[in-house]
Amino acid sequence: MSKSWRGVFVIVPTPFRSDLSVDYDGLRQIVRFCVDCGVQGVVASANASEVGYLTDDERRRVTETVLTGAAGHVAAIAGISSSCWPVACELARHAEANGADALMAMPPTLQRASEGEIRAYYAAIGKASALPIFLQNYGGPGGTPMSVRLMADLLRSVPMAKFVKEETEFSSIAMSELLVEAGEHCLGVMGGKAGRALLDEHRRGACGTMPACEVSDIHGAVWRALEAGDAAKAGEIFRLLLPLLSFETGYGPAIYKEVLRRRGVIACSAFRQTGGRVLDALAHQELTAILAPLEALMNAGYRLRT
Repeated sequence: MSKSWRGVFVIVPTPFRSDLSVDYDGLRQIVRFCVDCGVQGVVASANASEVGYLTDDERRRVTETVLTGAAGHVAAIAGISSSCWPVACELARHAEANGADALMAMPPTLQRASEGEIRAYYAAIGKASALPIFLQNYGGPGGTPMSVRLMADLLRSVPMAKFVKEETEFSSIAMSELLVEAGEHCLGVMGGKAGRALLDEHRRGACGTMPACEVSDIHGAVWRALEAGDAAKAGEIFRLLLPLLSFETGYGPAIYKEVLRRRGVIACSAFRQTGGRVLDALAHQELTAILAPLEALMNAGYRLRT
């Protein structure tokens, strides 16, 4: 529990071939890309990994692949969000056995759980593994947003629960309130939502951010400027980045996979997630225009290729 988690911890997407089979070679290349871009940590499998669209065997193999690729390079957090605590505990044990540095879990998915069920869920995970736990407070599909009071109680009562990923509607305010309410029981809070509130979150005491990974290098540039106290530089980079993050909101995996494809990281931008938008010709044109001013900020080995 003495570990300090700070920086850009990116969510690793699951690449698919055109037939929608998992591209494990592409997954290894994504992890290498993240490491080369200077991230402090990687996370799999989480929402941006399309975790709900993987078979049980695929989910375990994806996690193993990411953990192996990250070993010796950056911290690796295993997402274990599940419908109930028996499944989450099984995934927690699997992650620990395969070298994860920490776990991350939303409250029970599929059906919204009661407060008592949420408490029992995290208590069971805390007993199943000796790894630190990130409470993931998510307001999107499958999420059950938790109050600041409940999260502070969990941080106090579950010995291994010491970190939070906060990505509900008013994430910045929730961070401020949680850091006061939980005090020394909270070792850090990271933001999500593609890092769209990163400037405000950092100002309020966030220890990091967990966006999807397609522009890991540029998120890293914003973070380094913030840590150096250069608000002007951070703001300048962030203003160039924000159109992409906003565009991603409506398209999800179609955007971050297409960006990875254009940067030469993966061969195919296919996705399984339902309810998302496919990029048509005009959307591709918009993405091209958005990416143009960002290319100079990209790692030289992963500049735009198409």
